[in-house]
Amino acid sequence: MSAKDVIQYSVLFFVLVLAQVLICNHLALFNVAIPIVFIYFIIRLPVDMKLSLLFTLAFLIGLSVDIFSDTAGVNSMACTLIAALKCPAFYAYVPRDDKTKSMIPSATNMGLGVFSKYLFTMVTIYCLLAFVIEYFNFADVKDIVVMTAASSALSFLVILGIDSLVFSKE
Repeated sequence: MSAKDVIQYSVLFFVLVLAQVLICNHLALFNVAIPIVFIYFIIRLPVDMKLSLLFTLAFLIGLSVDIFSDTAGVNSMACTLIAALKCPAFYAYVPRDDKTKSMIPSATNMGLGVFSKYLFTMVTIYCLLAFVIEYFNFADVKDIVVMTAASSALSFLVILGIDSLVFSKE
């Protein structure tokens, strides 16, 4: 990673955490759907990144949101788990070859259709994990399913918009 990349990812980290904590956590569409934008940072990290660095960054962004949201480790655990599932989810939609080995996932690099499938998979996994960890009660299965579906759809659309803005300027 070059110094320019480190600065870019640092800015993205802080902007997404601030957007999540100051704006998105206070938006609840019909008291069900909460836009989750900060996981775009994990989704956008290069595929060939060392696992130790990937897990550390995922944990840190989750911990940052946990600290400001008072969620007691829910986001850091869910972020670490989606970091572990990042490569398998990516290679479920993209062939494994030298061209894709160092790819940064985006609609521009992968194509809108493939990126949309990858993004929706990652967002849905995160939302499911976060709500299951938060509720930790199977009596609320209906609530967990509704919140997961609604938050996944809303987060997917918002992150797709963010991706188009970030990559249109590069």
